[in-house]
Amino acid sequence: MPAAASDIVEELDRLLDPGRFQDYGPNGLQVPGAAQVETVASGVSANLELFERAAAERAQLLIVHHGLFWGSGPGPIDAALKRRLQILFEADIGLAAYHLPLDAHPELGNNALIGKALGAASLEPFALHRGEPIGFIATLPGDGTPAEELFASVRHLTSRDPLVFDAGPARIRRLAIVSGAGSDYLADAGAAGADALLTGEPAERVMSAAREAGIHFIGAGHYATETFGVRALGEHIADRFGVRHVFLDVPNPI
Repeated sequence: MPAAASDIVEELDRLLDPGRFQDYGPNGLQVPGAAQVETVASGVSANLELFERAAAERAQLLIVHHGLFWGSGPGPIDAALKRRLQILFEADIGLAAYHLPLDAHPELGNNALIGKALGAASLEPFALHRGEPIGFIATLPGDGTPAEELFASVRHLTSRDPLVFDAGPARIRRLAIVSGAGSDYLADAGAAGADALLTGEPAERVMSAAREAGIHFIGAGHYATETFGVRALGEHIADRFGVRHVFLDVPNPI
């Protein structure tokens, strides 16, 4: 049975509470589509390939982590944005985007899911963005995990070799996690007593900063660290509304 698109978006907004966050762009429904939804697609970033694949799946709603619009909202429409919008309009696909709210969610968020997958015994909020935490510190069981073992677990979890600056202790007991572009939280990780920071992509300055702070830096890929939340969100919607869900993987080495 199809579900009302408005009911699904209402559930997404209720669950993620985007009003709490001063984000880099608008969260929620960015482009309206079909009123009734039988197939929900999810993916990390709004781009032409993702839209074409959603249309091929005959999705009526696409949920993404990185939306089409940033800053205060839409500006002039260039040729690339026109083509992207044209795919959505022609296929009558609605687009909903959730950025920081999805990083921060304690159950369906990127950072919580990474921590749980790496065996966290507990999670505590971390990494304030304009007053709201968007990451977590994972306390690993017992005396912690040997650093090389944790690096290997990250490799297995993300299916790619992380960029590691092996600058911390032999065992990692407290792991700070901020998916995506979170390398600037390295100093906060040290102040919070973390032995390592796991994020997506590095800044150039982070190698020396990690060495000087005595903290491991793990750059596991911006895209790779942000597949978890949007996939879990799509699965939640499928369970909640009895619709079909498909996660569309458009791999990105960054």
